[in-house]
Amino acid sequence: MKLPFMKDAPFKVPYTTANIVGMLVNRLSGFLEGLPSNRPIVIVCIGTDRSTGDALGPLIGTSLLKYRSPNFHLYGTLEDPVHAMNLEDTLIDINRKFDKPFIIGIDACLGQVASVGCIQIGEGPVRPGAGVNKDLPPVGDIHVTGIVNVGGFMEYFVLQNTRLHLVMRMSDVIATSLFTAIANHMHISSSVRDQTAAADLT
Repeated sequence: MKLPFMKDAPFKVPYTTANIVGMLVNRLSGFLEGLPSNRPIVIVCIGTDRSTGDALGPLIGTSLLKYRSPNFHLYGTLEDPVHAMNLEDTLIDINRKFDKPFIIGIDACLGQVASVGCIQIGEGPVRPGAGVNKDLPPVGDIHVTGIVNVGGFMEYFVLQNTRLHLVMRMSDVIATSLFTAIANHMHISSSVRDQTAAADLT
């Protein structure tokens, strides 16, 4: 059951939490609810495979690519990453190709020791590069971030020395949750459309 206040409340939960996928799907579904079925959903996975910690986004993108889903458009994989050098051009390309896209921004981030391994979902854009003092354009109508390591000191070094096991486990959880939430949303939208069409015929 989705409570009405849930969408606005901050959401941060460790990836090891029991039924984590169900929790993430529920939260994502709250943001997708009411979204017109013809509004394109675009997922932008930000990061690079040249740094273990920063590979969270491309790993999620690569996992989502395997589903070959027609329900969303995907940018940012291990093979074709979206990073600081091409982010602005990517966003221009997205807005040129799609009419009013609903963008989900995904990125790794740094945080406090107690928050490492937590997944966050929130309204509004992700701000890539903020943890390493880069000035990059914000991305997303909503954002999903994974806290991969501790911030506040030698951020580039910390990202490069992040455990791959943690990043891969988090990427699996996020990719599964995103695919499931969007597939459910499209199924519900399709059912509503069918019911409306049937009602129009009576």
